[in-house]
Order: sequence, then structure tokens, then C-alpha cells
Amino acid sequence: MESKQKEFLLEIGTEEIPDWMIEPGLASLKRLLEEGLQRARLSSAEQPVSFQMHATPRRLVAFCPGLVSRQPDSVEMVQGPPKRIAFDSQGKPTPAAIKFAAKMETTPEKLQTVTTPKGEYLACRKKDRGRPTQEILRELVPQAILGIPFPRSMYWEGKAGPRFIRPIRSLLVLFGGRVVPCRIGAVQAGAWTFGHRQLGKPRLRVRDFAGYVETLRRNYVLLDAGERRAKILKEIQGLLASEGGLRLKENEELLNTLVYLAEYPTPVAGQFDPSYLSLPEEVLVTVMRGHQKYFSVEQEGGALAPRFVAVMNLEKDRSGAIRHGHERVLRARFNDARFFWETDGKLSLEQRLEMLKQVTFQSRLGSYFEKAKRMESLAGELARKNGSTPLLAEVQTAARLAKCDLTTELVKEFTELQGVVGGLYAEREGKSKEIATAIYDHYKPQSMEDAVPRTLAGALVSLADRLDTLVGCFGVGLAPTGSKDPFALRRTAQGMIRISIDYPLPLSWRDVVDTTLQVYQEAQQQGQVPSWNKEIVWPELGPFIDDRYRYYLRDVSGYPYDEVNAVLAAAGRSKRWAPFKMLEAVHRIRQTANFEPLAVAFKRIKNILQQAEQKGLFSRRNLEERLLEPGPETELYHLYRATAQRVADHKQSGDFFSALEAIASLRPAVDHFFDKVLVMVPDADLRENRLTLLATLLSEFSTIADFSEIVTAEPKKAGSH
Repeated sequence: MESKQKEFLLEIGTEEIPDWMIEPGLASLKRLLEEGLQRARLSSAEQPVSFQMHATPRRLVAFCPGLVSRQPDSVEMVQGPPKRIAFDSQGKPTPAAIKFAAKMETTPEKLQTVTTPKGEYLACRKKDRGRPTQEILRELVPQAILGIPFPRSMYWEGKAGPRFIRPIRSLLVLFGGRVVPCRIGAVQAGAWTFGHRQLGKPRLRVRDFAGYVETLRRNYVLLDAGERRAKILKEIQGLLASEGGLRLKENEELLNTLVYLAEYPTPVAGQFDPSYLSLPEEVLVTVMRGHQKYFSVEQEGGALAPRFVAVMNLEKDRSGAIRHGHERVLRARFNDARFFWETDGKLSLEQRLEMLKQVTFQSRLGSYFEKAKRMESLAGELARKNGSTPLLAEVQTAARLAKCDLTTELVKEFTELQGVVGGLYAEREGKSKEIATAIYDHYKPQSMEDAVPRTLAGALVSLADRLDTLVGCFGVGLAPTGSKDPFALRRTAQGMIRISIDYPLPLSWRDVVDTTLQVYQEAQQQGQVPSWNKEIVWPELGPFIDDRYRYYLRDVSGYPYDEVNAVLAAAGRSKRWAPFKMLEAVHRIRQTANFEPLAVAFKRIKNILQQAEQKGLFSRRNLEERLLEPGPETELYHLYRATAQRVADHKQSGDFFSALEAIASLRPAVDHFFDKVLVMVPDADLRENRLTLLATLLSEFSTIADFSEIVTAEPKKAGSH
């Protein structure tokens, strides 16, 4: 590649893009540009091209500080006809050679001969001169822009025109300070950008990136998202500094939204009537955050203050009109919330249970009333099987009432408060703290970062809700396919797995699914879910849960894939509910001296047993102690017996690391056995007994991890020993 490099700057000017689509759109644009430059040989592993990506609500920007001015030349050896037909018996070129030479723009005498597995062929070294980068960008830029996979896109020049997330109004495309002549629909690329919609100029000349950033700044556009974020936080701190101990109630999600809602964000502080503080804090914060995009403000002790902070896309609020406008809008929203809070209280949650018959859960799975009945039954069964009988009545009550707030006006208006409102109403009605908290938390966790329910009762209700949804949807053929998951079943399962890690129950996944199947069968007998089919549930749901567990352990928690595979393979046999603690133990024990050699030995055992079974030499019968020979064989047997008891005790107490330490201590005895004892002896009884001993070892000590799944440095091959 040529050493001379030039700046490349791309700005897509649009109408306001929804804030939540901006960062994914930027990432896709970056990927598409980088892939295009790699295909054009303008970027390589040895000389990669890096992009800086920026965005505001009205522009997506890609900047490359150094891009070579020309594509490198390429040299290719083009193979022609076989030599035997390219020249006649006198060595003169035939029409085949002449035609190939003409195609290569040379003469037959200058062609080369190459030897291939099929014989000798004519060949020609073809050199293609690299194209100017300007030409390549002219083709690449429109392809990359229109290739961004937004969830939704629109036409703005008629159906024959381009599609994008919002209408494209301008294109700034510069390479080395010169315009790259390309277009999107009717929009021609140029060297112009635009300032803030109200405060800046509509047409600004650009020559380079540094000047571009500064020009935008003078026209009230802060290009860098980090700078906009810092401005918001710094100015909020200044606003609250004089308020006597007030502080911002942190909300990273809201902050990120506001960063991409304004090109020149400026906070403005407002206040509301303290009488509204009689409403639950959750309601007030939701109204401010969800509907108005306002930050809440806390007092020094953590209580909500009658203050809020809005962020406007202007420089100043000189007259205070903007602040008064925000206060007026918030007052109206709070009045609505107070009206709903008071009106909803006229009916208890129990009275609302019948109203759930009018709320459809899923057309083939009935109403939320029927779902509530299934949840009540299922949560009770889970509590009994967990040995949580003292909680039984409260768990069942919470499960029965958990969905009743779907009929309230407050949840209809603020859907993100479902569950929370039910818990608050339960508390107001005098229900026990256990019931109220379980209802409040039963939608948790809603994301990887979200907390799980705070109590065991809440965890059981949440599990009942998720299991009912999964088993029901899989039973009517609604399993996720590819990228389609309209009922968010992957997220539902992920939350269930998170709960299983924090609340390890003495159950297996098969246990809890079978319990749910029984509840659905009873509902089917009563005619509630006639199209639900038990037979199709577990064959698809089992692998689905395994896949979600594997994703969580490997991709979210970061454990090596072979350790994850080893634990999940074993968890199925041990009927453990949550293999997470097993995985932690495997990860720790792997660093010790005995572990990997033992894994090698277990792989060897597994291979020997598989080969013996394939040859019909092993039928897995009971071990006969009388057939054990004194020495390494007997020593291994007695050590196995003693170790098995220690391992069982450690597993019973949940100390999987100590259990694995005990298993790893077998390594010297196993090695000694293989060194001194011939397993595949001619005597059928001895051979069968030794194979049984090995099978017993493998089965007994693979209930925490299937050691054969562990990738070792130098796995040994199974031999005759």
C-alpha cells in the first residue's frame, strides 16, 4: 500500500433518529465500512483501518484519520490450457495458446509453464493496478449507508427511492479534503454540514475533521457523546450545589437516552408540590423518568425530594418559560397518577381476580385468570418440593394475585409498573410483607443486569410465572425460531436461570418442568387449554434451557466452553438444579496439579469402555470384590470406596470444590492402576470386573463434571490397558 494517507469523513444528515436506534446503527455502519475496505484491500490485518464513530439525533458520523490514497496493485497467476494442447508437435503455439495469450494481452512466447497435480499448464502472471480510493469510496459509501439493518425504515422519495430509518437530508463525504461524488436518492454528497436546528447555521463548509468538530461546536452541536454526557452531569451538579444536600438519583439508562436526544444538552431544574410525595416513590420516579425523561432528585438521606431535572436542547432558559412548562406538564401527569392511585384502591386485588378473565394471556392458553390459577398451583408445588411449607399459603396467595394489577388504571397508563403496583396495592390492603414483596418482585429479573427477587417467596412466584409461560408456549408450538421470539421466551428462560443460580433448589430442571406439565394436564382436563400438547414440550424445551444455560455460563459469566460443557453434561445426570456452583468449583480446581491428569485418565476410561461395549466385551454388571487382584487394583477399589463417601458428604453440603479435591486425589492410584494392571485380559470374568470397576469410577465421580469434556494438553489414546 502507498504510504501517503488521507482523512476520510462521512456524515449522514437526517431527521431526528430514535435514541435507542443510534448506537446499534453506528456499530453497523462501522462494520459495513470496515468490511468493505477489507474487501477492497484498503485494510488488512497488518495495516488495519480504524474508525471513530460519532452521532447526534440528526447525524451519524464515521471518521478515519488515515486511509491510503490508492488500492495496492495485485498480482495473480492465471492458468491457461494444458501445455500438451497449447503447442503442436513442432513446438508451435496452437489456437488455444494464441487465444489465451491474447486474453492476457501478451504473446505465446512470454507465457510460463506451471506444474500442477493434473500436469503442465500454460500460465501468465497478471498484474492489476490498484484503483484510486476515491473511486472505491464512491461505490462503498451508499452501499454501507443503505445496508444498516435498522429494525424499521421508511421511504421519503416514493417507493422507488431509498429506505432509511429517517429521511436523509444531507451527505458530507470527504476524502483528503475532496468531495467523494456519490449520492443517496436525490441527495448528492458535498462538503457541507449543518448546525443546531434553532441555534446554528443551516449550511456550514467543511474541509477537515478538526475544523468540522470546531465548526459544529460554534454552531451548538457537541459531536462527541462523551462530551454531551459530561456537560449534562457537570451542569446538574452545579444546579443542585446550592440546594442544600440534594443529589441526582442516578439512572444510567436515562442519561444515555438524553445524550442521544439533544445536540446541545442543557439541564434545567424544576420543582413540584411536596404533597405529591404522598404517592409511592416508584410511581413518581416512573412518571418523571418514563414519560417525561426527567431525572429525580434525592435528599441527603435518600428520600425523594420535590425537585426534578429536565434536559433541553437549547443553550439557556433565560425567561424561565421552559422550566415552568416542564413543571406544568409534570403537575398534570402527577394529578393523573394520584387519581389512578386513589380510584384503583376502591377494588381489592382479590376483587380484581375475576376481571382477569377479560385479559387474554395467549389465545390458545387462555386468560390471565386461568394463568393465575395455574401459577397458584405451580408455586405451591414448588414450595412443597423445596421444603418451604411454612411459606406455602403466602406463596400461593402471591401467585394468585400477582397479575391482578393488569386490570388497574395505573398499570394501564404506566405499563412498566406492572408487578410493582400489585405489590404496593397488596401492602396498602394490609397483606403480609412476604406476599407484597413477592408480587412486587415477580417480574424480576428483566435483564442480565437486573436483580433477582429479594425473597424466596418472590423467587418461587417468578419461577411459576416463567415456567407457566415456557411450558405453555412450547406446548402450542410457539418455541422461538431464529431471530423470531415474539413472546420473549429467551429472556424468560434467562431470568429463570438467574433465579436458579441465586436460589438453588433441591430439584432438577426435569423436576420443575414435569411439575409444570402436570399443572397443564389438569388444566387441559378441565377444558382450559385444549390445543396444548404435552408430547412436544420437553423434546424442545430441554435443549432450549440447556442452550440458554450454556449462553449464560459461557458468554455472560465468561467461563471456558469445555468447563461449561463438562458441568452441564454432568448436571443432567446428577439432577442438580443449578450447576453454577459446580462450575465455580471446576474452574478453581482446574488450576491444581492433579486435575488435568485425572481428566486425561477419565477420558481414557471412557474410551476403553466405549470400545469394549462396541466389541460386545462389556455388559455393565455388578462389581464382584472377590475377583479383584491384590495390589493396585484392590488399592484403587478401597480408595474409591472411601473417597466416594467423602465426595457424597461434600456434595450434600454444597461444597463442590472439596468434593472435586477428593476426586482429584484419586489420580495417583488411577495412574498406578493403568501402569500395573491389564484391563483387557483374556479371562472374561476378570475383564468384565475390571471394566465394571472403571465404569463405577466414571459414573460415581462424574456427577459434578464430565471430565471427558475437559480439553487437555496431550490427551492419551485408549490402549489395551
